[in-house]
Amino acid sequence: MTLIADSALAAFQAEVRAFLDAELTAELREGAARTTSVFVDPSISLPWQAILHRRGWAAPEWPAQFGGPAWDEMQRYIFAAECARAGTPSLSPMGLKMVAPVIMHYGTPQQQAHYLPRILSGEDYWCQGFSEPGSGSDLASLQLRAVRDGDDYVLNGSKIWTTHAHFANRMFCLVRTSTEGKPQAGISFLLLDMATPGITVKPIRTLAGDHEFNQVFFDGVRVPVVNRLGEENDGWTVAKHLLTFERGGKYAPPLIERLTRLRQREGLDPLITAQLAKEVVNLRALQALEMKAMRGAGGSAALYASVLKVLGTEAMQRVDALACDIEGQEGWAVPTGQTPADLAVAVPRYLNDRAASIYAGSNEIQRDLIAKLILA
Repeated sequence: MTLIADSALAAFQAEVRAFLDAELTAELREGAARTTSVFVDPSISLPWQAILHRRGWAAPEWPAQFGGPAWDEMQRYIFAAECARAGTPSLSPMGLKMVAPVIMHYGTPQQQAHYLPRILSGEDYWCQGFSEPGSGSDLASLQLRAVRDGDDYVLNGSKIWTTHAHFANRMFCLVRTSTEGKPQAGISFLLLDMATPGITVKPIRTLAGDHEFNQVFFDGVRVPVVNRLGEENDGWTVAKHLLTFERGGKYAPPLIERLTRLRQREGLDPLITAQLAKEVVNLRALQALEMKAMRGAGGSAALYASVLKVLGTEAMQRVDALACDIEGQEGWAVPTGQTPADLAVAVPRYLNDRAASIYAGSNEIQRDLIAKLILA
């Protein structure tokens, strides 16, 4: 996004560009470029979050009353596009974009006063305790038990595919507090300290060789009842609200920037050139839909969240495949230090992003939800 007719927005864009040019260090830019996952190592993301926090820009979507910059939808989109153009590290969404909105909506004043400033500053680094072994996409079948014992819940069971649990000091977690009635009716939403005795984190290596995921075991873990978000056995409602933020997002800006860099590669095969051009059209259409979603035009937030999750993650995988095609067989070998960052990470990113159409609710499930929302 380079040409903006509105003078106020053009001035805002210039302000953002000037800030990024001044504050984004070469080290942070290089760390972001070499990242193969949507989750950036906190050794890179947290220093950048601290820089943004000092400027008051760490949480563009947050309302001003909780420390956000009070931007409108177009300012947020311009900021995302400029960050993509500059190659900034992505901030972990677990705290800023996922648990924070539900704390704002369902949290007590005490919970909001305690957690939100720590999320904004990066003092608390969160992981998500939803998936479990054997549950698959059927999240309502979760079995991590939380038995009430006085002022505490006692947790026994495990969570799996827990991204960055080995870095996190906090987890938001779905637990089973009742086995009566429908499965969804017996779930509660807890906020817990990862240093609590009885919590064990074991790594899961991905196909790309990364240590991003973990399995987390709970053995008699005591969590205070005051750490529950929302009412007991009403955690499913809280989780659905959170998933709206996890599934939605701004997929187009970083993908457009990545595709632009790929198209600048010399000696491209004509067939690949044509495929890249086709993908440009797809991404511009996705960008238009994201901007329509920001205005709330023509559909509910839940509908847009599912649609954008499907279109965004599948576009991500197509761009990954094109990057691998450009790199060719050499990309499957250990890259040299002279390899451009976009191509050096092509294969690891391709492998890592195979999960994109599965996490946050598989795309098959999203298509079911879309059909229900449209046909209901």
